[in-house]
Amino acid sequence: MLTELRIRNFAIIESVTLPLGQGFNVLSGETGAGKSIIVGALGLLLGERASADLIRSGAEKATVEGVFDVAKVRGLAELADERGIEVEDETLVLKREIAANGRGRAWINGAPVTATVLAEIGRELVNLHGQHDAQTLLDGESQRRILDAFGGAESQADLVRQIYSELSGVRREIVSLSSRRTEAEKRADYLRHVAKEIEDSRLSPGEDAKLEDEARVLENADELRTLATTLNELLSGEEASVLTQLGAAQRPLSSIERIDASAARMQELFDAGFYALQELARSVEDYAGSVDLDPSRLEEVRQRRDRLFGLLKKYGPTLDDVIEAGRSARAELDLIDTAQFDLANLTTRETDARRRLSAEAEKLTDMRMSAGKKLAKAVDVLLPQLGMPDGKFSVALISRDEPTGEGAEDVEFRVALNVGHEDRPLARVASGGELSRVMLALKTILARVDRVPTLIFDEVDAGIGGRVGLQVGDTLRRVAKEHQVFAISHLPQIAARAHHHIVVAKGAKGGVTTADISVLEGTSRVNEIARMLGGDPESKVSRAHAKELLESATAPA
Repeated sequence: MLTELRIRNFAIIESVTLPLGQGFNVLSGETGAGKSIIVGALGLLLGERASADLIRSGAEKATVEGVFDVAKVRGLAELADERGIEVEDETLVLKREIAANGRGRAWINGAPVTATVLAEIGRELVNLHGQHDAQTLLDGESQRRILDAFGGAESQADLVRQIYSELSGVRREIVSLSSRRTEAEKRADYLRHVAKEIEDSRLSPGEDAKLEDEARVLENADELRTLATTLNELLSGEEASVLTQLGAAQRPLSSIERIDASAARMQELFDAGFYALQELARSVEDYAGSVDLDPSRLEEVRQRRDRLFGLLKKYGPTLDDVIEAGRSARAELDLIDTAQFDLANLTTRETDARRRLSAEAEKLTDMRMSAGKKLAKAVDVLLPQLGMPDGKFSVALISRDEPTGEGAEDVEFRVALNVGHEDRPLARVASGGELSRVMLALKTILARVDRVPTLIFDEVDAGIGGRVGLQVGDTLRRVAKEHQVFAISHLPQIAARAHHHIVVAKGAKGGVTTADISVLEGTSRVNEIARMLGGDPESKVSRAHAKELLESATAPA
């Protein structure tokens, strides 16, 4: 539930902190005092579009912050965690800021979020029903979800959704496989050519690099053998070779070591170098003997390299790409042979899924029809109490050509508010006040299945008064047994039914109009109810009437 709303520099509000409690909260005040501004601030907090025009004159930015106790909101902690938001002490703090340049920022528990995420979380916490709002109960998806919840059909709806998802997946496989087979059949001759050309080449990974190395050696064999022979003569030839000259250095080095034992390290270095050069000389001699002029092998390598070059040019750029092209061509050709069998299996699966979807969607339709009749009957009982004596509510199930993930029909809430008039979709009800009261009737009935903890009604009392106002107030008080209710009202009959009463008043600070709020109790509340009754708040008659209204709210039914 919403425990506190903080607003700074928003419209005419400089700074207010609005405390809210459990049950039914009401906000009253003179016309133009700023009641609707508070609702607008709440809308901003719940993700509505931001505008720099909303910033109070002279301020650089406007902020709205809401503190929510989410201890009893099922699934919210998991949803927040998925969005990277940590819930601490079962509390969520939503904050929205608008800067003078029109840019906005949002946070949840101090973590920056987008306005979309703010709205997503906000929808789980608050339903805001303003006089001109068309949300929550007005779109078909929400109405379908509400009807399923009311009729206990949620698990059946989930089953239909799962089967449809399975059916859609099979159908996508059929379309994909059919398309691939058709394409393969068109390209069959080309694919056979590609597969045969590459498979006949018997390629091995890295072969092109090995051929390049071998060709370079074969093409320079004469030069390599000459260089190796020359190097061998320098290292171990009979005349003035490196090893011969090193051998001559052994005698003075040994003499130095006999005189100075500390020179032993030089002997070790000499031995290591001499043995390494001996090993090098043997390797050079072996290499010189291994280099062979082989024109026939060179020709083979060149021909193989040219063949690979041709394949790389057509299917490359790398040899791995060529090998993959051959494999892919063969796989497409195999598809022509196997697709018919695979398509037959997929078609069988599609038929089975379609049959199951039809059967389960039919069960869902029956549940919705039963729930729709019960819901309509329950709403019709409440509409006269809310000032619509001729009101008739109905739930229309509009059949689809075939079942989908939502079932075999669209759900549409309809209402006829006057005798002789056809029922119309709820979203097309002309009067905002009537729409709010129809929503209130629905909320009263759906209170036990609606999981959103806070319901906010703006001008639910539009166009009513007298006894109907009392009935609306009693209805809001009943809804408040299941939800936190916050209503903006100018009717004393409704305000008197609230558990908590807050008043907003317009004043001036520093020559600039502002709005402030006060929590009313005792005498101050009696005075406000007396003012709302239209009499003199100081009049004994007005105060007596106000007390009577307040006392009747708590009187046993």
